[in-house]
Amino acid sequence: MSTDARNLYPLSEKAPHLVRSKTGLGLEDFTVDAVLEGRISAQDLAITPEALRLQADIARATNRDRLAENFERAAELVAVPQDMLLDTYELLRPGRAKSATELRERAALMRRDYGATRIAALIEEAADVCERRGLFTKRF
Repeated sequence: MSTDARNLYPLSEKAPHLVRSKTGLGLEDFTVDAVLEGRISAQDLAITPEALRLQADIARATNRDRLAENFERAAELVAVPQDMLLDTYELLRPGRAKSATELRERAALMRRDYGATRIAALIEEAADVCERRGLFTKRF
């Protein structure tokens, strides 16, 4: 097989052996019978960081760098608990964070506790922009 990531797309057809669930199942394990027999759980359906990074490689190989960056950030978020994701999303909405410090503390937490360096950088960028634009005054 070629090492050109463009040749991997679509993964399900061209490289299904590279896609595994968090629980170790391969794409061939996902059948209607497996679902009906209860052999597939919600945890089996969760995407893995590896699958997202493969998608990033494919996007980058086709000069879609922004899409690749989104896949890479998504790969970091797989490890972040849903309640933390929702709380962070809420914090990033205009008028929700009280200060740039609050956002920078969240960025530090994401970096420290989840290894989410790209997400932390994005939150820090938001802190800088909000600070520059004066968006920390409660608007509602």
